[in-house]
Amino acid sequence: MGRLSKEKRMVEFMTGLYCRHVHGSDNLCGECAEVLAYAHDRLDRCPYGDEKKSCRRCSIHCYRPDMRLKIRTIMRYSGPRMFFFAPLEALRHL
Repeated sequence: MGRLSKEKRMVEFMTGLYCRHVHGSDNLCGECAEVLAYAHDRLDRCPYGDEKKSCRRCSIHCYRPDMRLKIRTIMRYSGPRMFFFAPLEALRHL
């Protein structure tokens, strides 16, 4: 499994956790589904491919400013809570 597919899986998990806790829905709401689809699209188009660094450390910021703010909000909420809901995923993410 390549780095991009791991990143996609992690973004999907974190978005689901965020949506479940903040928006109170079992399935992704429209806003969270849009952010997830956008993140997957950006990862698919990453010029670095499987050799990429984390998006935070990347020299190319390919997210639109509004989506970058949304994904940052999701990551800041979900990151610390991952240890309680998926400790192995959290360790892999670090």
